[in-house]
Amino acid sequence: MKIAVIGAGNMGGAIVKGLLCGKSVSPENIWVANPSRPKLDALQSIDSRITITTDNQEAVSAADWVVLAVKPWLIEAVIKSLTFRSEQVVVSIAAGVTFDQLTSYIGGTHTLFRVMPNTAISEQASMTLISSYNATREQEAQIVLLFAELGRAMIVPEAKMAAATILASCGIAYVLKYIHAATEAGVEMGIAPHDAMIMVAKSVEGAAKLILNNDTHPAVEIDKVTTPGGITIKGLNTLEHAGFSSAIIQAMKSCL
Repeated sequence: MKIAVIGAGNMGGAIVKGLLCGKSVSPENIWVANPSRPKLDALQSIDSRITITTDNQEAVSAADWVVLAVKPWLIEAVIKSLTFRSEQVVVSIAAGVTFDQLTSYIGGTHTLFRVMPNTAISEQASMTLISSYNATREQEAQIVLLFAELGRAMIVPEAKMAAATILASCGIAYVLKYIHAATEAGVEMGIAPHDAMIMVAKSVEGAAKLILNNDTHPAVEIDKVTTPGGITIKGLNTLEHAGFSSAIIQAMKSCL
């Protein structure tokens, strides 16, 4: 499989770096296109075997799969400037651009995917959401495998993409907000700021791994650390009295 990534910005560059760390695509089969050279040169310095170009069409013409890693307001102009072969698979990273819009821009009956990673893709730790259009099960499995090398990947219906994006993409900001607030609590209690931040961030990482690696439930894990009459349950009850769970739910729902 030959892949062209159109756009070498934060997201496009992260995807290319992830592909280079994975096993699904060999570097010789990766093309990257971008209007300016510096970002391309930076990517090629990681692995000289990838092909870089400032000509989008050159990259598209060489590929079986085309990843459009451009901003939503640029997607129409970029697509309409390109010529695609009917058998090519087109992957859009543009948030909020629907399949109806993409098909009207591209024309024909292409296999399309909408993909929404989150910013942790730069650490190969993204929760990537994928919707498909006119795709086979084999193609769906292929793209899940591809993005699973950048963290975790999940197929969701397009109708649920907005809600899933709030959980996985907006949600990472809410987790970071917790880390920030808890760090400040640590500082108030006498812990050095950087040390407090590391303690909290590692605790968040550990909590996530408990869920992901054991297919357990948060309530089950909470029960394991809430000794009757202990300090943890006092803190949890204080959070609930302050409306913690309600605030999270309302924040998520307000984004729809």
